[in-house]
Amino acid sequence: MEEDSSKESTKLHIAIFPWFAYGHINPFIQLSNKLSSHNIQISFFSIPGNIRRIESSLNLSASNQLISLTIPPIVGLSPNFDSSSDLTSQTAELLKVALDQMQPQVKTLLSQLKPHIILFDFAHYWLPSLASELSVKAVNFSVFSAVANSYLTIPSRMIDPNIPPALEDLMKPPQEYPETSITAMKTFQARDFMYLYKSFNGGPPAFERIMGFINTCDATIYKSCTEVEGPYLNYLKTRLEKPLFSAGPAVPLPPTGALDKKWESWLGKFPEKTVIFCNFGSETYLNDDQIKELTLGLELTGLPFFLVLNFGTRSIDATNKLEDSLPENFRERIKDRGVVHTGWVQQQHILAHKSVGCYLNHSGFSSVIEGIVNDCQLAFVPQKGDQFLNSKLFSGDLKVGVEVNRRDEDGFFGKQDILEAIKIVMLDTENELCKSIRENHIKWRNFFLNEEIESRYVANLVKELQRLAQQV
Repeated sequence: MEEDSSKESTKLHIAIFPWFAYGHINPFIQLSNKLSSHNIQISFFSIPGNIRRIESSLNLSASNQLISLTIPPIVGLSPNFDSSSDLTSQTAELLKVALDQMQPQVKTLLSQLKPHIILFDFAHYWLPSLASELSVKAVNFSVFSAVANSYLTIPSRMIDPNIPPALEDLMKPPQEYPETSITAMKTFQARDFMYLYKSFNGGPPAFERIMGFINTCDATIYKSCTEVEGPYLNYLKTRLEKPLFSAGPAVPLPPTGALDKKWESWLGKFPEKTVIFCNFGSETYLNDDQIKELTLGLELTGLPFFLVLNFGTRSIDATNKLEDSLPENFRERIKDRGVVHTGWVQQQHILAHKSVGCYLNHSGFSSVIEGIVNDCQLAFVPQKGDQFLNSKLFSGDLKVGVEVNRRDEDGFFGKQDILEAIKIVMLDTENELCKSIRENHIKWRNFFLNEEIESRYVANLVKELQRLAQQV
């Protein structure tokens, strides 16, 4: 009994603290479950409205726990706010203010729990210093790709802390960048990157937050691997001068349950690999002009399609908004071969359906991998930040899909641009480019489905974390 007690006392205990949006929470849950399978104790922090949803996915046991944080009262943030499902760009910035004011309760929790390590997200710039006071190792877990962080968030991007980089600078890679497909970015993309240097509600800009923890954390983990992002991971190692660990390819777990009968019946009407599924994630929204061009482009393909469009906050009447955004008589014209839907859908179930052959998406890293493992051809319409660089990685470096052509100044794409991208991956199958993309698609699908690769990365990560926890 004494021996067992001694073993239990040395069990690695890790606190997990993601940002409050579910697109961030989910990768932390996946990593937590992998770590707990290696006999690591997990304490997972979030806000009240997310708790039930996290409970449904997180492996909870006698030693693992889910802890609800109190949201401090913030001017402009509704006292009834409690869930990431209500997150808009405005509330996200106000939540950062709330996050900063959570420092006392987080310090109290860490003092009581006494974890060896805390894994934290991009906004928690103050956490490494706080953790250090309590002899807790602080490790940033990046839900953003290495390609995005290597291009955007390294110290040389802002030599003078009072002067943000010029637009022209952000159109070019940083100094000594690896030789890859990323040689330049468009004007509209660089303009979007400027968000990193803007202050909201008196708080530090995102770039300052990231530099704050880069300088003080004990290590960084990427949900990636050298096979996929080797040049970018190596570049980050040389620029950040911090231990950098890889968690592996981070393939999303297969879905549970069955596809809704309504969608199963509709998709079942079409031949194998003929349907285009188009979804831009839970936090990416198109404007009316983009929606019109997208829908008309899908119509021009002549293929059946399933289009999901969302509009942000639930206060908007999404159904009316959807109808107002569609071209005139559009539903009537495509009624036999097209679905246009707003709201949540079972994305992984749909991608796995035998009739779905193409996934037109926003280049969210996890979404792209879902498309690859479900054998869907890929076309990308990235909308913001890391998505622009993810698209370069998958279409340029790995060559597993094609990016929709966009206008340099404002990112406008027309219906013909949508059609041309779909032609390459779905219609012109005898074209050499299409053949090359499909060959690469098979190669990377086999890679992502190889469970031994991910298991090896996770086992190595556990060893690295155990070593880190033992350091004085």
